[in-house]
Amino acid sequence: MLAPGVMGGLVPWLLTGWEPNDELAVWPLQVLGLVLTVAGVGVLLHAFARFVVEGIGTPAPVAPTERLVVGGLYRYVRNPMYLAVATVILGQALLLGRPVLVAYAAAFMAVVAAFVRLYEEPTLVREFGAEYSAYRAGVPAWRPRLHPWEPDRTK
Repeated sequence: MLAPGVMGGLVPWLLTGWEPNDELAVWPLQVLGLVLTVAGVGVLLHAFARFVVEGIGTPAPVAPTERLVVGGLYRYVRNPMYLAVATVILGQALLLGRPVLVAYAAAFMAVVAAFVRLYEEPTLVREFGAEYSAYRAGVPAWRPRLHPWEPDRTK
C-alpha cells in the first residue's frame, strides 16, 4: 500500500498542503470529492486484498503473486488499483477545489498507462502465458465491463 499511499496521498498533500481553494471548493463538489475519495480507498483495499488472498502475494515486484489475480473487481477491469488511485486524486481535487490535482491525475494516468503497456503486460504474458492472454482478451484495461468476465474453464 506504500506506492498508492504516496501517489494518492503524499503527492497531493505536497502539491496542495490539503488547503482548500475557497473560491472553487463548493459544497456539492466537495461532497462528490469525498465520495470519490472514499470509494477509491475502498477499491484500493479490495484490490490489495485480492492480491494477498487470491494471488498469494502482493502487487509489489519484490513479492509478486504466485497466481494470476482475476477475481473480484478484476473481473470487470484489469487495472482497478491504478484507477482507484486516480479516483482518490480526482476526489481530492474536487474536495479541495484544486485544479492542480486534475493535472496531476492526468499525468499519473499517462505514466501508469505507459508502465502497464511497456512493462506489466509483457511481464504477465511471460509469467502466466495463455491464462493472462485470455484474461487480457476478455477484460478491458481501463474501461470497466458492465458484466463480470467469466474465464473459460472447459479447457
